[in-house]
Amino acid sequence: MTQPYRIQMHETGGPDVLKVEDFIPRKPGPGEVTVRQSAAGLNFIDTYHRTGLYPVRFPFTPGQEGAGAVQEVGEGVTHLKPGDRVCYLASGTYASHFTGPAERMIPLPEGITPQDAAAVLLKGLTAWALLFEVRPLQAGETILVWAPVGGVGTLLVPWAASLGARVIAVTSTEAKAEKARALGASDVIIGYEGVAEKVKALTDGRGVDVAYDSVGRISAEESLNSLRTAGWFVTYGNASGPVAPIPPGRLAQGGSLVMTRPTLFSFIQDTDSLARGASLLFSALKSGTIKADIGQRFPLSEAAKAHEAIESGTTTGATVLVP
Repeated sequence: MTQPYRIQMHETGGPDVLKVEDFIPRKPGPGEVTVRQSAAGLNFIDTYHRTGLYPVRFPFTPGQEGAGAVQEVGEGVTHLKPGDRVCYLASGTYASHFTGPAERMIPLPEGITPQDAAAVLLKGLTAWALLFEVRPLQAGETILVWAPVGGVGTLLVPWAASLGARVIAVTSTEAKAEKARALGASDVIIGYEGVAEKVKALTDGRGVDVAYDSVGRISAEESLNSLRTAGWFVTYGNASGPVAPIPPGRLAQGGSLVMTRPTLFSFIQDTDSLARGASLLFSALKSGTIKADIGQRFPLSEAAKAHEAIESGTTTGATVLVP
């Protein structure tokens, strides 16, 4: 499509509420730039906005990350110029054009394409926050990672392994288990039943130091039961639905467990922290520690089909939407 367009929602519901609409991109104001987008990333949080799990104000354009080339700069912007390649985290990136604050635009290093950036920025910074900010991972620790071949998992597993951690992964099929092993998992549990018992067997009864759980409702109890004394339950996603309330006494009964529900944006509130995270992420990409594993590409105009795919559990790696 050559006419500028975006995906908009006027109500919550299934993928069919995602509508293609023409629009006139907003001119950049002072301190802003307009970007002609090359790609937008698809993330599970987009489905939470669509279904109403995370309430939004209508009309609403989904999307949390994008990348492309600067088309126009606003007054006072001196560090960017038309043609510069950038990526960014922002609300409303399911569009052919995006206008936003120049200070939140991250210049793309040579060798990293806009599609790669859109595929990894939100998920990669999430992995960075989990490993370095929420609870810094130490060499020699053992961790449990659910959904190891999903968008965050494909970055979290190899990055954690490169830091010297032993990674035990939990996934649903042998094909996904093979990929998890290739990413750096030392052990893989297939199936979601009896996970804690298998983890304890793999760790000589000790349990893991940290459980990184993006599955949610059906996995939370298994994660808690997989932890060592004073272990950390990091619940950061709701793929199977939100986790049921957990009383503080449950953490005490498990052995002084720690539970946290982090969100990335708490750790990148200022420009310096965003730049620090992006620098580590791009360094890991350029060194080959992690890779932009784009498993699926959809035209932006087919965002509804992309949502159906990610909710079906059939996707692997990252999914990008291409205007």
